Amino acid sequence: MNGQRLDKWLWCARLVRTRSLAAKLIEGGKVRVNGVRTLKASRPLRLGDVVTGTAGRRLFVVRVTGATERRGSASSIAALYDDLTPAPPKLSEPASIEVERGPRPTKRDRRKLDAFKAERT
Repeated sequence: MNGQRLDKWLWCARLVRTRSLAAKLIEGGKVRVNGVRTLKASRPLRLGDVVTGTAGRRLFVVRVTGATERRGSASSIAALYDDLTPAPPKLSEPASIEVERGPRPTKRDRRKLDAFKAERT
């Protein structure tokens, strides 16, 4: 691998949807190569480089293992990178709070409530 443009590689590796989005992320400082923020979409990537970035609310950390000139199928991208993304932290389940409710209001109760609200306005 001689070196492929960072924006093109991100797009070919299917880490972003479009190449222009990849360029925006890079220029916005959302992508790092080997721990250094990269602001140029034309920065060449080499084998072994570690690319870290965020696309939307998703974090990705990958090690470059290959390059391609064309964007291939989703099954063919396995040869382009090793995924080093840490697992998301487990969120503890919220305690279930049971709210005690009375019976559902009847039609008569509803009319009384509406009348009461109408008096107050």
